[in-house]
Amino acid sequence: MNENRFKRNEKLAETVIKGLESRNMTGYYAENQELALAKALELIGKGSTVTMGGCTSAREIGLVDALTKGDYNFIDRDKMEDKRAAMLAAYDADVFISSANALTEDGIMVNIDGNSNRVSAIAQGPRKVVFIVGMNKICKDVDHAMKRARNVAAPINAARFGKAPCCKTGTCVDCKSPDTICCQFLITRYSKHPGRIHVILVNDELGF
Repeated sequence: MNENRFKRNEKLAETVIKGLESRNMTGYYAENQELALAKALELIGKGSTVTMGGCTSAREIGLVDALTKGDYNFIDRDKMEDKRAAMLAAYDADVFISSANALTEDGIMVNIDGNSNRVSAIAQGPRKVVFIVGMNKICKDVDHAMKRARNVAAPINAARFGKAPCCKTGTCVDCKSPDTICCQFLITRYSKHPGRIHVILVNDELGF
């Protein structure tokens, strides 16, 4: 990575972490994917019951593989026949793994969900939520974060299924299609529970 970009990301991460702290959330900066993985496993703790929604960033840093092979009770919905049971297990889990569709410089997270299991677990239930967030998802403010979530993250995510209108346009058309994945919008601006929300900022482009 370009040295100037590295320094910029480091300074920007400091700003974001201060913003998170002001909102009763804890932030960390990892200089690479390996350090991000180590911090995530440290926060999770061996023996923990862990679940997640669709989280490409967690897979990219090797977290899913580590949870599968390590001393963790990892409930992987992709490998369970009863998907609903896997989703419901998240609400009583020790740790829920997620990313953010966008994160503002002052620590506000924006997430969009289709089935809504991910945003509901972020909001309430799991004892701890650990976010894996690439620096490519940092936005100036909530308006820019919402635009990123709707016009960048959602169309790329929807392309996995290939049916929503944004798959054809490449950008949000504010549809009401049965195939839309933009059913629930969650803006996380503060946590009432100290020590519950942890955000690992990774000096890399992760997810979408």
